[in-house]
Order: sequence, then C-alpha cells, then structure tokens
Amino acid sequence: MDITVGMNTNEILTQLKSLGDDARRKHNIKAGAPDNQFGVKLGDIRTLAKKIKTDHELALKLWETGNVEAQLLATLIIKPKSLSADEVDKLTRSTTCAQVADWLNSYVVAEHAEKETLRQKWMKPKEKDRWAARAGWHFTASRINKGATDLDLPALLDRIEKEMPKAAPEIQWTMNNTLAAIGIHDVKLRKRAVAIGEKIGLYRDWPVSKGCIIPFVPIWVDAMVQRQA
Repeated sequence: MDITVGMNTNEILTQLKSLGDDARRKHNIKAGAPDNQFGVKLGDIRTLAKKIKTDHELALKLWETGNVEAQLLATLIIKPKSLSADEVDKLTRSTTCAQVADWLNSYVVAEHAEKETLRQKWMKPKEKDRWAARAGWHFTASRINKGATDLDLPALLDRIEKEMPKAAPEIQWTMNNTLAAIGIHDVKLRKRAVAIGEKIGLYRDWPVSKGCIIPFVPIWVDAMVQRQA
C-alpha cells in the first residue's frame, strides 16, 4: 500500500520535511520566501501530489498550516469546483509567497467558474491586498494574451503608468506582464506600452538564462513581435 494513502496533515508535513534541503531552504529565504518552509524541490511536491491524488479536505487543512510546501501541495490536490468564490478569494489573500500564488492561480483559480468575477474584484484600484492584486493583473494579462476585446486597454495603461513604480514587487510582476501583453498584441498601443516600460525601467537588468527573454518590456515586446513576423 502507498504510504501516502490516508495520511493526515501532520504526517504529510513530516514527509515534506524529510524531502527538504536546508541549503535550498536558506537560499529561498534569502530570496524573500517566508521562514515556514522546508526547501523541497517542486518536482518532489508534484510526485507526492500524484500519489495522494485528489483530496479536497486534506488540501484545505494543508493550506491552513501556512507552510509553503503544504500550500503548494494543496493547490495540486484540491477540487477547484468544490470551492465557492469567497473561498477562492480567501485562499488567494492567505497566500504565503509568489510561487504559491502562481500555482494557486494556474491550478485552482483558472479552473473556477467565477474567475472573471474574481478578476474584476481583484482589479479594483483600491485593492490593498498584494496577492489579490497580483492575481487580478495575472488574469488580466491572460485575457489580453487570449485576445479579449472587452477590456479598456488605454485605461489599463494609465493605471500601469501611475501605479507600477510604487506597487509591491509581487504586484509589479503581473502588472508588467499585462503591460507586455498589451504591447505585444495591440499594434496601436504598442508604442505607448513600450514607452511606459522604458520610462519605468522595471527589470531592465533582470538576469536570465541564455536563450530566454528578459522581462524588460521594450526588449520583451520587440522579441515577441519579431517572432510573430
């Protein structure tokens, strides 16, 4: 019998701890991740999730621990359709770090029937929660990339130009993604999007591996437009 079958929250945490690496944990913390983590490789978390399969109640309990790896695991074994919109909103606002936010958005929010309603809620200018705002801009960029025609792109550029310089780093990332998406997909607004990116200068010196595109909008947009030519 698989040892993960029927395991409770504490037993899962113990197993995650056994998979952790102290050097990786210290590196993660130095990079800005919270202390409540074990330094487990993402691949090991995916392997564990495949063994557990879907377990909605366990996922909710794991999330409540606030442990990074437990929350990552929770996003892979939870049932998105069993969550109410309010529950998704609560999960989003109780995220512990960017990696968890990205997995939650990709594997849970993206599969929820109310994701557009939530996006609109999270995109309100007065939204103060960094994780809710990050999710709002993430799904706005996604809609632009998929060809949405019902978004006010000039107004989004106005907000980005005004808000991005002082936004929290977690919000800047997906706001920048939205700026790039507008520049890539809207020919008429491309020049302005690139100019905003140049003016703000965010990620101008961002280190990337060979062959990857730097997230500095002027370079990013130009590279993607060239690919599409």
